[in-house]
Amino acid sequence: MTTITHQPTDQMPAADQPAARTQNDTLKALPTTLKSEWIKLSTIRSNTAILALTIALNGLVSWAIANFVTDEGELFVDKVFAFSTLFTAVFAAVAGILIFSSEAQHGTLAPTLTAQPARLAIATAKTITAAAFGAVLGAAGLAAGLAGASASDIETGDTSSILGTSLWAVLFVSLACVLGLGIGMIARHSTAAISGLLVWWLVVESLLNAFLDQRLSRLLPFVAGNGLLPLDDPAASTETLSATLSNAENALVFGGYATLALAVGTVLLCRRDNN
Repeated sequence: MTTITHQPTDQMPAADQPAARTQNDTLKALPTTLKSEWIKLSTIRSNTAILALTIALNGLVSWAIANFVTDEGELFVDKVFAFSTLFTAVFAAVAGILIFSSEAQHGTLAPTLTAQPARLAIATAKTITAAAFGAVLGAAGLAAGLAGASASDIETGDTSSILGTSLWAVLFVSLACVLGLGIGMIARHSTAAISGLLVWWLVVESLLNAFLDQRLSRLLPFVAGNGLLPLDDPAASTETLSATLSNAENALVFGGYATLALAVGTVLLCRRDNN
């Protein structure tokens, strides 16, 4: 008589056990995911429009400030060329939001996650893409601003400071794009994310900055971000100047907000349903 043995139900054969995704698998998936994100970024018309608008606006604003602003004392190219980086940072934050929210809102996120189940690899690739695109926007805007300011009759000023100013400004714009990505990953809706960002940046934070103590307001995200630009206020009080953070400190504060938003967005990406 043949004896039939039954395998315990709580033990699955090795072949039937689901494969666990390791950190090494995520790293292997990163190059392909980066290529996919670059294709998306370079083929979406809105990104091309944002880049073109950044170049045109920076050049025009710098030229206009150099030629028509007369109540700020003597102006120099080494200061004027970076003024419009504020607009570039806004554009970069909007572009960062659209990198994720456009996929989530228009139903293309689910196929992306189906083709590449490693969600951490997707978040990492989008972060690298956002940071790189922000840096491109920042550099292009500064180049246009330098050309616009140089086309006027104002003096060049201290040319040795242009490189340092440019590096801090590019860092600001790059972090703004990463912050926008984090906000987009949290909100998953373009209009809501962009509206919330602009209302906070242009309205709420301006009011808080006006009424809060300088030691607190300097820790607001875009107050710190703006601190990376050469926007010196000649009418600033001694108390205000003493509370001003250094460029490195401003970068840490603003980068901290971008990192926090990105971390929350990544956790939600890994835990939310595809739809």
